[in-house]
Amino acid sequence: MDHSSGSPLSRGSGGGQASDEAMAAAVAALRTAIAGEVDDSVRRRAEYSTDASNYRVVPGVVVQPRDADDVLAAVGVARRTGVPLTSRGGGTSIAGNAIGTGIVLDFSRHMNRIEAIDPDARTARVQPGVILSDLQRAAGRHGLRFGPDPSTHTRATLGGMIGNNACGSHAVAYGKTADNVASLDVVDGTGRRYTAGRGLAPVPGLEALVRSRLAVLRTEFGRFARQASGYSLEHLLPERGQHLARALVGTEGTVAVLLGAEVDLVPVAPARVLVVLGYPDMAAAADAVPALLKHGPLAVEGLDARLVDVVRRYRGADRVPPLPAGAGWLMIEVGGADAGEARRTGEAIARDAQALDHVVFPAGAAATAMWRIREDGAGLAGRSSGGKKAWPGWEDAAVPPEHLGAYLRDFEELMADHGVHGVPYGHFGDGCVHVRLDLPLERGGDVLRGFLHDAARLVASYGGSLSGEHGDGRARSGLLPLMYSSEALDLFGRFKALFDPDHLLNPGVLVKPRPVDADLRLPAAPGLPLRGGLALADDDGDFTKAVHRCAGVGKCRADNSASGGFMCPSYQATRDEKDSTRGRARVLQEMVNGTLIRGGWGSPEVRESLDLCLSCKACGSDCPAGVDMAAYKSQALHEAYKGRRRPLTHYSLGRLPAWLSLLGRTGRVGPAIINAVMRVRPLASLSLRLAGIDHRRGIPRVAPETFTRHWRRGHKAGERSGGTAPTAKVVLWADSFSDTLSPGVPRAAAHLLEEAGFEVVVPERKACCGLTWISTGQLDAARDRLTSLLDVLAPYAQEGTPIVGLEPSCTAVLRSDLLELLPGDPRARAVAEATHTLAELLTRRLPEYSSWTPPDLTGLTAVVQPHCHQHAVLGFDADRELLAKAGASITELAGCCGLAGNFGMEKGHYEVSVAVAENALLPALRQADAGTVFIADGFSCRTQADDLAGVRGVHLAQLLSREPAMDSAEARSVARE
Repeated sequence: MDHSSGSPLSRGSGGGQASDEAMAAAVAALRTAIAGEVDDSVRRRAEYSTDASNYRVVPGVVVQPRDADDVLAAVGVARRTGVPLTSRGGGTSIAGNAIGTGIVLDFSRHMNRIEAIDPDARTARVQPGVILSDLQRAAGRHGLRFGPDPSTHTRATLGGMIGNNACGSHAVAYGKTADNVASLDVVDGTGRRYTAGRGLAPVPGLEALVRSRLAVLRTEFGRFARQASGYSLEHLLPERGQHLARALVGTEGTVAVLLGAEVDLVPVAPARVLVVLGYPDMAAAADAVPALLKHGPLAVEGLDARLVDVVRRYRGADRVPPLPAGAGWLMIEVGGADAGEARRTGEAIARDAQALDHVVFPAGAAATAMWRIREDGAGLAGRSSGGKKAWPGWEDAAVPPEHLGAYLRDFEELMADHGVHGVPYGHFGDGCVHVRLDLPLERGGDVLRGFLHDAARLVASYGGSLSGEHGDGRARSGLLPLMYSSEALDLFGRFKALFDPDHLLNPGVLVKPRPVDADLRLPAAPGLPLRGGLALADDDGDFTKAVHRCAGVGKCRADNSASGGFMCPSYQATRDEKDSTRGRARVLQEMVNGTLIRGGWGSPEVRESLDLCLSCKACGSDCPAGVDMAAYKSQALHEAYKGRRRPLTHYSLGRLPAWLSLLGRTGRVGPAIINAVMRVRPLASLSLRLAGIDHRRGIPRVAPETFTRHWRRGHKAGERSGGTAPTAKVVLWADSFSDTLSPGVPRAAAHLLEEAGFEVVVPERKACCGLTWISTGQLDAARDRLTSLLDVLAPYAQEGTPIVGLEPSCTAVLRSDLLELLPGDPRARAVAEATHTLAELLTRRLPEYSSWTPPDLTGLTAVVQPHCHQHAVLGFDADRELLAKAGASITELAGCCGLAGNFGMEKGHYEVSVAVAENALLPALRQADAGTVFIADGFSCRTQADDLAGVRGVHLAQLLSREPAMDSAEARSVARE
């Protein structure tokens, strides 16, 4: 498969630059030779123009090889045409070692198979694109695991880990990746393919080079565990077994391309506990580390209070387990044959720790929450304590653990001297420190360059390493002369020349490096202040700042469902970087840059990139950096279609509440006509086509009577349905979907609220939140709708009356989008703070006099689909609590249902919508026992289940109401084809 760009413009400048003619020849040859995808389109090159680093290097072409033969062919093309070649795994390289000007090989798409696991030998054979967490699951069935485990384990590939010599939290127990590699199947820059293991024979001249440089090899290399900078040539020494495979680990794709690997596995500890020790600050915590290593811990991690504060501020205090006193903590994991032994070891560590306080967490929810904070560190540390954007560059230095405390104190002084701020954390058991700094990269690289040189001198003074696991890449290769002697640097060059004499493999890295301030991404991204549309207040109203929130850590490429995450449904369906949050952010960054993507908001690349975004908002909560692609898509559509004709669905589905309102004015006549038309297949098919809706979709039935009409008819004189005499009022807000398409939901909610002791108030005037206008980028019209909504709801909010929303997506608008579209209206804040979900009201805002308890649902089993917007904005904790109190046994799904409002209805989206539903929803419904109830508050979720599985869903209000008011035809679809 191939994709053409039709333009060679704006190829990267990051070293090893090929001519346009050579690049064109390489692309043509690749299309002939490669079975996998060969794509030199502008959009694809934009997606791969950066990794998780500060650098931007636009590739000439992206190749996704299907097998080793494709890789060998690509290397052959690179050699014949002189076009550079860069290997890439998950694209999470923080040092800029997975970007290049020529051919970029993405191993993650196809070459991701675990070929064999030998439990007896404790080894595994893997392809380069195998994701570490997949290997861990497979090995775990045999009681084994791969020792190193970087925090990106859910998307990091084994090839990338081998390239960088990755470590992770458990390297203190199991060593670096190099220590766990048995052999590598590689092809080098000369075209030689061989299996590297012990022995130097596969590479002519290597043994002679080693013999001639024994003194420098023995004095400058392998001095402490986390010396990852440069080439790890200590493994070539006779006393180290002359292990060529281990010497190739950490070479960052500069001497060979990986085709496969055999790695060692280690036993999983049968039982584990997590000891958290509190100290006055991080330096004091570091001072305590050396004495604790004698206990043989599995992990020793440092965690700064400022990082924990970020979690509390943006995700809620309940996301942080109770911690011991202190401003810096050590997280120490210990193992044992059973829980008792593990706990005893943990208590022994606590006794020796000289800490202010300690907590011991057994394996479970609290320990998992602590590890999640640590794993999200790169994203959470993406802003300094002062709120400025923080960047990598010096995020991976390491010193011998006995010097760590002193180094941290000096490092804090260094930051102060340069006027930058950062939050240190990391693998303290190995002396490795992660930190992101609020460097003013938008102004250029001067401050970065000055700081990096001073920091390199500091770490070298402690006998440390510029990198402890991320590699040097473009960020630190230029600093190697501050750490190594001229003899060692000469050895690096001679070593590379034996494998890659023409400098085709990842040029600009390690040998003949690019300057550390060359090819920086941010200085090439001019500010883009918004005038109209969303406020983006957290990013100062600057779209450039917003899209550069993406730090490239790639959590959007991971399957986060096991931990309750929803991001990113489109990527989970297609496994294409184009459809990840990160890929979309890169395209928008290139749109801002303007040299590669030249068409601005309306460019085809932006349109393609955003097309399969479901606007589920999950990235807004699940992305550690807070990227909100739903908001960016809305703004992009707003800008692209200003004064222009829009797609059909923007008029049909994007203005659906307006059409429903018109129908409502006709009484029962309009709904009857529409429902009748949609039962006639030819008429239904024509209607769907005219509206831009996929012909395979069913159309929900319009109720003959809206909820508000029913309420007014039944409550003219203030009649009530019984329950405790009311004194506490609540506003029941019937959104357009609940009112017109699912009126049984607000009827059940009204009954339930009155039963709970509330006086239910339904406003006389309808109030639309403008949700469909927002999702289709019709932001001016959405603002008008929300202004009218404030006229209706704000008086209640300002007098302290709570507002209950029933449709999660609409309720989320009142809690989030309302503030983005009307930031200057004080009524917006009042309404946002007064708005609650039904479960929140019933669990946290019951009147003091109310004796209401949920009905006994013991024996009821249910599949529960939380709505994406509820997950992202509102939270599902109250619903979960309420169902637990009722005694229901639930299976809670994680992930989008796939319909996502207008998305799944639109022509061209059906297949992806179904594929997303296959991630969680449809398998759960198929596997459910007879009699299982499907609970979904989202109208879209209920529609998707009915449309694709014939399963009728109920809203929480209907489930809990003792007299559920359900329409007999509710959620039924017609016009199936």
